[in-house]
Amino acid sequence: MTSRMYGPVRVVMTSVIMALVVAALAGCSFQEEEKVWEISGGIFGTTYHINVVLPEDEAKLKMLAQGIQAELEQVDNAMSTWKQSSELSRLNRQQDQTGWTTLSAPLFEVIHRAQEISAQTSGAFDITIGPVVNLWGFGPDARPERSPSDEELASLLKVTGWEFLELDPNTLAIRSEQPQYIDLSGIAKGYGVDVVARYLDSQNVQAYLVEIGGEVRTRGHKPDGDVWRLAIETPSEQSRQVNKVVALDEMSMATSGDYRNYYESEGQRYSHTIDPDTGRPIEHRLASVTVISDDCMTADALATAFTVMGFERAMTLATRENIPAYFIVRGEAGFNVHSTPAFSSYVVQ
Repeated sequence: MTSRMYGPVRVVMTSVIMALVVAALAGCSFQEEEKVWEISGGIFGTTYHINVVLPEDEAKLKMLAQGIQAELEQVDNAMSTWKQSSELSRLNRQQDQTGWTTLSAPLFEVIHRAQEISAQTSGAFDITIGPVVNLWGFGPDARPERSPSDEELASLLKVTGWEFLELDPNTLAIRSEQPQYIDLSGIAKGYGVDVVARYLDSQNVQAYLVEIGGEVRTRGHKPDGDVWRLAIETPSEQSRQVNKVVALDEMSMATSGDYRNYYESEGQRYSHTIDPDTGRPIEHRLASVTVISDDCMTADALATAFTVMGFERAMTLATRENIPAYFIVRGEAGFNVHSTPAFSSYVVQ
């Protein structure tokens, strides 16, 4: 995560448009008393687009825009590994972590949920893998001139692992016998979506679509009574094409894939997704996975974990636990798509 801003927050009236190629899906006519308004800005090194359904009220829209930005900056100040002043960065710098350290409620909430998902996925999701991610050049550190050696990876894997973290829900505290470097990049963006949704709820906004860097949460309906429709992209580095369209009502959705964040070195392609078991970038054929959940924090973390696991393991787990998930897998002649039974009820196209 990063605190870099991409310009001032702006509020404009728009049809239901977001950065997930849903422009073609949003043709509707609205009643005059309510319209869809877009609030957009930048956070976490990416952009956000929040659509709210409200009557025209410039003062309220301005207040919402300022409140949304403030809420997201609080998340960034707590959970960024790119900001040396963040609460998480200060925790990561502690050389002795054997004593209890009290955390803010938001940071404890995210780490606690991450630990639950680590247990659920047998460690495929692991927030302590940050040092290995950094070693491969996908964190705040500079990209390495060479790939890590087997010895370097083995040394780090011995002292990292989600099981090292111990949490006390009564005091919101954390400790670890082995000093850990925690990286929340696989869950914090989804949590940011949830934070904005909670804020809009507190401001009595009855219908909205919150999107941050592709992660989404919805509530209510558009002014014409229709639900929010979102597109899942076909994995492509060159263009954006719709693969599947889903309708979300009071739900969240997150997508993880290996087709955008990677680099090549000496003819080898390295994905940004690191397998905590091996310490190496994933190499399987799962190109993209989309997860639907009640909250976006969970959807974000599960999508990351399923990407690590690969199609077969992830499909087995998601089907067994009734998780709505959609998988796009590379085949010999293109992409093959698969979904869990729980996903089918959301598909509209």
